[in-house]
Amino acid sequence: MSKAAIYIASLGLLFCCIFFAPQVSVAQTRGKVEVIKDPLIDTLIARRPYLNKTIASGGEASSNGFRLQIYFGSSRQAAYDAQAKFTNEFPEIPTYISYVEPNFKVQVGDFRTRLEAQKLQSELNGMFSSFFIIPTKINPPKSDNAE
Repeated sequence: MSKAAIYIASLGLLFCCIFFAPQVSVAQTRGKVEVIKDPLIDTLIARRPYLNKTIASGGEASSNGFRLQIYFGSSRQAAYDAQAKFTNEFPEIPTYISYVEPNFKVQVGDFRTRLEAQKLQSELNGMFSSFFIIPTKINPPKSDNAE
């Protein structure tokens, strides 16, 4: 036999081993999967319908909206003074003070649309030296039909 014939025969044997041997092999037996989880997950799953109901009824969820920023500066006292001045005129509108070093911000209202914020902005024309509308996360107002 020539070297070419031996080479072709060995390739044929290799071909058979590669393609037919896996079909002859024995399949693996089925295993058992064990899930280890925190028991609090079951508690959270049980509370899920209640949490969804709370969010849908205007509970403690946040959404995108607008606030009116009435003060921005480094003076803490001036920020509290601006908040007090606004609260005296509009006690029903919530106010928020935040501090991002080195400045204080006083923002007011939880408005779903820019138009609602512009309405308050027109009422504040003479009260504050500068104010502008900020798009931010807001606390949506509670609905009247909350259970």
